[in-house]
Amino acid sequence: MLEITLEVNGTSYKVDVEPNWTLLRVIRDVLKLKGTKCGCATGDCGACKVLLDGAAVNSCTVLARNAVGKKITTIEGLSQGGELHPIQQAFVEAGAIQCGFCTPGMIITAKALLDRNPDPTEAEIRASLDNNLCRCTGYVKIVAAIQLAAARLRGENPLSPLLPGERDRDISVVGQQSGQVEAWAGLKPLNWQPGPEGTLAGGQPTGPGGLEEWPTGSAPGDQQQAGPSGLPDGGAGLRQVGKPTPLKDAAAKATGRLTYVGDMELPHMLHGKILFSPVPHARIKSIDTSAAEALPGVRAVATYLNSPRVAYNSALRYSGHNIPRNEYIFDEKVRFIGDRVAAVAADDEETAARALKLIKVEYEELPAVFDPEEALKPGAPEIHPGGNLAATVKAEAGDVAGAMATADLVFTDRITTPRVTHAAIELHACLAEYSNGKLTVWSANQNIFATRLILAEVLGLPLNKVRVIKPPVGGAFGGKLEAVLEPVAALLALKTGRPVRLELTRREVMVSTRTRYAAVFYLKTGLKRDGTIVAQEIKAVMDKGAYATSALNVTSAMNDKAFKLYRIPNLRITALPVYTNNPIGGAMRGYGSPQLMAAREMHLDHIARALGRDPVDFRRQNLVRPGDINPRFNKTLGNCRPLDCLEEGAARFGWEEKRRRPKDTGRYRRGIGVASGNHGTGVFGVHVDLTTVALKMNEDGSCTLFTGNQDLGQGSSTALSLIAAEVLGLELDQVEVVEADTELTSWDVGTYASRVTWVGGNAAKKAAEKVREQLLEEAARLLAEPAGELELGGGYVYVRKNPVKRVSLGEIVIAAQQGPDQREIKAYESYHSVFGPGSYAADFAEVEVDTETGAVRVLNFVAAHDVGRAINPLQVAGQIEGGIQMGLGYGLSEELQIDPATGRVLNPSLKKYHLFKAADMPHIDVILVEKGEEHGPFGAKSIGEAATVAVAPAVVNAVADALGLEFNDLPVTPEKILTALGKQV
Repeated sequence: MLEITLEVNGTSYKVDVEPNWTLLRVIRDVLKLKGTKCGCATGDCGACKVLLDGAAVNSCTVLARNAVGKKITTIEGLSQGGELHPIQQAFVEAGAIQCGFCTPGMIITAKALLDRNPDPTEAEIRASLDNNLCRCTGYVKIVAAIQLAAARLRGENPLSPLLPGERDRDISVVGQQSGQVEAWAGLKPLNWQPGPEGTLAGGQPTGPGGLEEWPTGSAPGDQQQAGPSGLPDGGAGLRQVGKPTPLKDAAAKATGRLTYVGDMELPHMLHGKILFSPVPHARIKSIDTSAAEALPGVRAVATYLNSPRVAYNSALRYSGHNIPRNEYIFDEKVRFIGDRVAAVAADDEETAARALKLIKVEYEELPAVFDPEEALKPGAPEIHPGGNLAATVKAEAGDVAGAMATADLVFTDRITTPRVTHAAIELHACLAEYSNGKLTVWSANQNIFATRLILAEVLGLPLNKVRVIKPPVGGAFGGKLEAVLEPVAALLALKTGRPVRLELTRREVMVSTRTRYAAVFYLKTGLKRDGTIVAQEIKAVMDKGAYATSALNVTSAMNDKAFKLYRIPNLRITALPVYTNNPIGGAMRGYGSPQLMAAREMHLDHIARALGRDPVDFRRQNLVRPGDINPRFNKTLGNCRPLDCLEEGAARFGWEEKRRRPKDTGRYRRGIGVASGNHGTGVFGVHVDLTTVALKMNEDGSCTLFTGNQDLGQGSSTALSLIAAEVLGLELDQVEVVEADTELTSWDVGTYASRVTWVGGNAAKKAAEKVREQLLEEAARLLAEPAGELELGGGYVYVRKNPVKRVSLGEIVIAAQQGPDQREIKAYESYHSVFGPGSYAADFAEVEVDTETGAVRVLNFVAAHDVGRAINPLQVAGQIEGGIQMGLGYGLSEELQIDPATGRVLNPSLKKYHLFKAADMPHIDVILVEKGEEHGPFGAKSIGEAATVAVAPAVVNAVADALGLEFNDLPVTPEKILTALGKQV
């Protein structure tokens, strides 16, 4: 080893390094500065950025010995004396932080930029972020944060997040009482006008960032609770709900101090590595691990020969969940390139990697099939006993055949959607410890209770001897919903009796975990001559990949959405999840909806074009209205507002004006597209949809909320806190959240299906209301006033007609503890869904296509979303912007490509897998349609998945409009465009 001296954050360190050690490894593993993250180790994501003599560099590509004599600054070196650096503060305020895993690298890049260019243009900011990837935010608020920081560092008005006259990013709300249009948190109001310092136009008082605050000195009795509609007076009087709010843990993420699984270390911890199959389909004839076991530092080797032979399904949700179980921790048969063969636990990663190379495996290769339609044909290679059709999942309403036979016009299409990867910047990681007969697992996970159940069943442990904890998660999007690594890490911990941390490489994540299902859709639609849809039939052949996992879940969820967007009285959808020797299809943001919406919305545009109809008008004619009935179940769709989204979005986009624009005929051609979409809010009617929240008051008037809901960066803990704070009249920082620990928090069915605000929010509201009742009851005793005459707000209970007569919440809690009943003020409340409304969207895209290269530039994008009520509009908008980035990639650039001859993934790196970067993103307008939803907490419903479902078809329809062509296969890449234009690729 070499002894070198590194200057890091102003301190000199003497360290011993190997010649091939990277600066990233030394920073993280030797100096223990964990704020610098690893998302790829190949220089493609930017999460590991540090300053090297003031330049932002990827520390994963710099050898530590080459950094000698240079000044190194990590994210930990930016904040001084406990104060955030202005860039960090701006990221917090602007809502530029979601999961937070990319944030340190983003801030480092911003620091380097602003040091050399104090007044960058937006284009220069976006260009500087070219080597920084974010999967959560869509970059909109990151750019706004850098603009805000630049202005403050130049000494300009810190209350103005964007300079006057720069109308860059718009977020507006439709449907509040006054019909006002507002903008939030680091984003200038749409009707911005210069006014007295500290006010918005019209003289409204503002706080930091120009946000409306509860005026100091107001009587704390102005608060209102939601009535049955969930929107009292359009939301007037609410103090916390609807207030744009940074995430509770945003500062910890901005400083790099939040600990993710890959940052965790335990005493005597071992490192795990998995041997993956190099062949797509084979029986293991023999496996020899003796050389690996003899390697010094190797503590355990696991294969199918010494592992439990217990079948499970990694997508299990709850006890008794009836889904196919055809997975094992290790099996004697492998079914795709990337299937698990063996695992090693060793003292360090290098030893574990060497041990894998010493394992000798002899495979008996079997015929393989990689096309789901080929897999359905007689004689196709059988991947599991019983054939390759995992299930036939059908849903229907009305008389499809009869209506189709009498339709005036019938249109058909075949449309394909691609296999894509989640691309969360955090790698999949898990840490397991088995001690004193108890297994504890820390996992970047979306379903801790289901994971506990799987581990207990497979390993033969009672549930009270299995504890699963979710630390902060660096993005998930469904990819961390299923138990992928946990059984392996837990098995190695049991075998060694020591903690084992298992973290995949980026290549391993892309090849061996889960993907979005690739699909082939066959669509047939019957219409009247006036454009009214009378019947529709959809068949979807879904590439399940090698194992069942979510085969029934995703297809059932997808089918359900088909009945909730358009007035189609006669509709049948049949989904066929098919086994292939491809990577496993699993949960991904939208859970079948992006595939369905892409296929159907492109199909409907084809129909509109054939009819000579305006695509907006055609949708306007057929979309569902509030109170419409779901023809499948004869139940109301609730306060569904897709038409509002369409109308508001079209107006903001300038659809009519753009549609009248003459068509381009030169090299560069512009086009516009629209798509509607919907997604669900929870799993009501499918299976159990329950969560429980515990809430207890503390002696200083603050409270602690315990929830099994899992915050993945989407801000659910902040949303639940806002709801509790609203009911109890508290400030946000007076609500502490303990989340996602099977030993400390109550049971929850998982963070998926866009259910947390709907179900968890209702549980939090219910618990807070129960605590509120107890506070008023105890205060009535202390104040000698009837409880009905009391109000709660500002940390006090006071007499409504005499507000100066009051008692603090802390005094009430102490009085309850020490009073005649000696009780704690607390609540433990469960909530289960009683209704499953949809969330709706209308997306509008404007593109420019280069007919010489096939390149598509997305110029403008408007996204209008029916959210019921935005509990935290700052994060709701951020979710939508991130969903747009994901959807644009789905439509134009992203595909996990499989070699059709070998089944090998051809692009298993972030360099070859084409995510939209900051410079690729269009101007974005977000419109929040807030008309409320009965049974929602304060009228709220979901947004997380609905944010992405209509994006791809909107942009593809725009490309089709620009060129006067039809496209039936996603993504619409430059190569496909040139082929469609008859040009050589």
